[in-house]
Amino acid sequence: MGYQAAENRYQSMKYRRTGKSGLLLPEISLGLWHNFGDKDSMATQKAILRKAFDLGVTHFDLANNYGPSAGSAERNFGVHFARDFQPYRDELIISTKAGYDMWAGPYGEWGSRKYLLASLDQSLSRMGLDYVDIFYSHRYDPNTPLEETMGALATAVHSGRALYAGVSNYDAQQTREAKRILEAKGVPLLIHQPRYSMFDRAPEASLFDTIGIEGIGSIVYSPLAQGLLTNRYLSGAVPKNSRAAKNHFLKPTQISEEYRQHANALNEIAAKRGQTLSQLALSWVLRQPTVTSALIGASSVKQLEQNLATVSSPKLSIEELREIEPHAIHGLAI
Repeated sequence: MGYQAAENRYQSMKYRRTGKSGLLLPEISLGLWHNFGDKDSMATQKAILRKAFDLGVTHFDLANNYGPSAGSAERNFGVHFARDFQPYRDELIISTKAGYDMWAGPYGEWGSRKYLLASLDQSLSRMGLDYVDIFYSHRYDPNTPLEETMGALATAVHSGRALYAGVSNYDAQQTREAKRILEAKGVPLLIHQPRYSMFDRAPEASLFDTIGIEGIGSIVYSPLAQGLLTNRYLSGAVPKNSRAAKNHFLKPTQISEEYRQHANALNEIAAKRGQTLSQLALSWVLRQPTVTSALIGASSVKQLEQNLATVSSPKLSIEELREIEPHAIHGLAI
């Protein structure tokens, strides 16, 4: 017998409205970034995806270049989708993005209409989908008119290849202008995907205010600061095969004494709440009223289950937020 989703899959997860839209997203979504590529176990991927959906995670987030190699996460997801999730397509939110380097030549990255729509067609083919729920411009292109980039997103929606349009890594002004252009084309800007964590608080400067005023949702990525907000580096050591050991998006020099002091202080606060450090980090980003969902990765079912348990944790009190504040230091993860 093939996969059958748990009948009680919607009992434990909580859902939030995406800005002023009609779309609800789970408080924690699953990103298929660096554990769903060519070198990763398909059996582990299958187990993670199944468990996530069984626990109410309805949103799977991808991008054209996720892997490695680029494109392999979408291709692998297509295999899992065809085998396990085809009957549940209308219960799923599947997103992808285009903006970073994907193929050779002048049309393989950034924000041109040529690149974005070609990339979306390739993504749909790799995943075996007729449409994605959200298609993002993955980064702002300073050399392409924003009207062209947003025009491509509008075409994606009007053509039925995407249901909603989103942006990622745009600043507040770029986001306002993107929303204005899309609205003129009859397409709302549904969602923004910024990087945000206790150690990377840049969106607090103006972006969160902007998306709140504009009625745009947000799904934050790297809420665990590439693993710095887990128990992996609390001792100051760099475990073998960790991201820091591989110098992969995280440098050994970031495991500094300053980091260790703040991370251990946060870990003590988490322990008093009956949480792990990663659960505290997720509770903290979800405290923001403009945050719709927190986007996590997972390399095992156990890790996934532990992080999803965050949704049942009590909200952070004013006193706990005050205790956290001196240790939520912007820049430690950059």
